[in-house]
Amino acid sequence: MITKNQINNLPNTIGLYFFKNNKVINYIGKSVNIKARVLSHLENAKLDNKERLIIDNSNKIETIVTESEFKALILEAKLIREFQPKYNSIWKDDKSPLYVKITNNDEFPKIVITRKPSDKSLYFGPFSSVRMVEKIINDIRRIIPFCTQKKISKKACFYSKINLCDPCPNEINNCRDEACLVLKKQYKKNIKQVISILNGNVKEIINSLNHQLNILIRDEHYEEAIVIRNKIFRFNRLLSLKDDYDFSVNNNEKRIGKLLVILKKYFPKIKALNRIETYDISNLGLKQAVGSMVVMKDGQIDKKEYRKFKIKQFGLRSDFDRLKEVINRRLKQKWMFPDLIIIDGGKPQIKAILTVFEFNKISIPLVGIAKNPDRVIVGIEGYPNLFLKNDSSVLNVIRLMRDESHRFARKYHLFLRSKDFLI
Repeated sequence: MITKNQINNLPNTIGLYFFKNNKVINYIGKSVNIKARVLSHLENAKLDNKERLIIDNSNKIETIVTESEFKALILEAKLIREFQPKYNSIWKDDKSPLYVKITNNDEFPKIVITRKPSDKSLYFGPFSSVRMVEKIINDIRRIIPFCTQKKISKKACFYSKINLCDPCPNEINNCRDEACLVLKKQYKKNIKQVISILNGNVKEIINSLNHQLNILIRDEHYEEAIVIRNKIFRFNRLLSLKDDYDFSVNNNEKRIGKLLVILKKYFPKIKALNRIETYDISNLGLKQAVGSMVVMKDGQIDKKEYRKFKIKQFGLRSDFDRLKEVINRRLKQKWMFPDLIIIDGGKPQIKAILTVFEFNKISIPLVGIAKNPDRVIVGIEGYPNLFLKNDSSVLNVIRLMRDESHRFARKYHLFLRSKDFLI
C-alpha cells in the first residue's frame, strides 16, 4: 500500500509516474506536477474505488522527469501500449483507444488518426482524447507538411494550396523530370521528421529550425525567415501543449487572485488587478518593427482593448528603445491606467521601462517575464525573482499573457511585411 511518506520526495515537475507492485506496473500517469498529482490519487482513494485499488495494490512509486508536457504525453502513450497496466482505463473503455497511423510502407506515407492497428503501418499511441490527438497532428502539420489523402490523384490537393501538404504527392507523382526526385526525397524527409517528433525526439528539429532562421536573417531573406520563425513559435506551443483557446476556456480569476497576493509583498499600494496590460515588440532584420498591447480585464482577455503600435522613430537599434517608445506613446493616451504592466523580457527591459515611468512621473506595478527558463522579475530596486515553480498557475497566466502579446505583435508585423511584399 502506498503511504504519504513515499510521496514526500517526489519531484514537483513535469513527467510520468508509475504505481508498481514490486516489478509489475499497475498504473502509468503524467502530470505537470508529479508530486501534486500522486497526492491527489491518495486523497481520491478515500472516495473512489478505482483509486483505492491503485493505492492498496501498489507498494512503490517510480518517476521519469521530462522536459516538456508533449514529451510526457508521447512517452505515456508509448509505455501504456508496451506494458498495458491493469488500472489504465484506456484499455478498459468501450471505445477503442486512438492511434496516429503512418503508412510508412507506402511510396508516399500518409498520416491519419485511427482506432485499431490493423496492418504493418507505424502506430503511435494509445491516446484517450480525440481533441488532443487532432491538436497534435494539426500543429505538427503546420510545422512539417504532410499528406492525409487516401488516394493519389492527378491534381494537387486543396491542402497543398495552404502549405499543409508540401510537396504534394499528387504533383510529385504526375511529373517526370529530375526535380520530382528532389521533391520525393523532401516528402520522405518530412515524414521522418514527423516520426521523430512522435517519438519525442524534438531537440534536433528545433535546432535545425533555429539554424535555418539564423541563415535566412543573415542573408536578409526575411519573408522566408518569417515562415521559419512562425514554425518555431508553434513548435514551442506544441511542446507545452498550449491551446489556442486558453483565454476563452479557462477562468483566470483564481490565478489573478494568487498573483495579487504575491505582488502585494513588493507593491504594498496595489489593491486589485482589474486591468493588466502586456507589451511585446516584433521585428525581423530591423524592418517593420511594431509593438503590441494586450489587455486582461477582470480576469478575462478583452480584445476590444488591444492596441498595436508601428514604431515611428527611425534608427532605433534595440528592442529596449522600441519598447520605451511604445510605453511612452501609451502613457500619453487617455485610456484607463493599468493596475499592472507585464513586459516580455528581464532586468534590462524593466530598467528601460522604469526610466519611462520616472520621466512621466508615474508609478505602475511592473514585472517582466524572462526566458530560458521562464521566470518573473519584479520592477523594483534589486529586481527580485519571484521563483515561481514551472507549473505554477500564476506563472502560467503570465505566460499566457506574454504569448498572446507576442501573437498579436507578430500578426501586425506580418501584415505590414505582406503589404511591403505586395508593393
